Amino acid sequence: MNNIYQNILKSVLEKKKLLAVLIDPDKFPVENAASFLQKVNASQTTHILVGGSTVDDFVTEILVVEIKKHTPLPVVLFPGDVTQITNKADAILFLSLISGRNPEYLIGKHVKAVSKLQKSTLEVIPTGYLLIESGKVTAVERVTGEKPLSRSNTQEVADTAYAGQLLGMKLIYLEAGSGAKSALTGSMISEVKKTLNIPLIVGGGIRSKQQLDDAYSAGADLVVIGTAFEENTAFFEELKRVKHYESP
Repeated sequence: MNNIYQNILKSVLEKKKLLAVLIDPDKFPVENAASFLQKVNASQTTHILVGGSTVDDFVTEILVVEIKKHTPLPVVLFPGDVTQITNKADAILFLSLISGRNPEYLIGKHVKAVSKLQKSTLEVIPTGYLLIESGKVTAVERVTGEKPLSRSNTQEVADTAYAGQLLGMKLIYLEAGSGAKSALTGSMISEVKKTLNIPLIVGGGIRSKQQLDDAYSAGADLVVIGTAFEENTAFFEELKRVKHYESP
């Protein structure tokens, strides 16, 4: 399954909003995959993201193989480390933590990943990753040693996102972090979207359909939900597959 990025661009042009479920291999029991993905397939979910900040070796590949058995949706790696790269997925978000200044997460990890990616058939999608203050210390902060950008400084966030676009990123990912206390504000999403002509992903802290709709209305092209589904699979009932979300 290739051309995942082109399909995202096509959806943006057609004003169709996308929804990704994030599955963390460190938290998700493989034996739950069949029942969980049955709910995912019946919802408006368009993509599966797999990854976490800290995951044991080989766990990601085992989970991806099991996921592929139960869904036709594209499976995209959202890796916290080189050890999470597996050719069993369809694509990888090649994440650069542009909100921080730690060279290991700006370019270092990427260099270490090259030998694996050169031998793989994964579609590689360069993605500028911005961690935004969320009211709690996130796993990303602990692992990278980087502080998030302030949610009160929208201009800095928008400028950082635009710098990522100028550097050649194909996607910008605004992240409040796993289990964030607060979702990103509509005003921040809107201001960032105004600066970009590449797709915008938004994740973290979204726990209701209203928050999901608000993120879309503000300009998010793809929303990522993880913890909300982990804690309450009934959320899927609110997102039964009827039609794609469309921009207002």
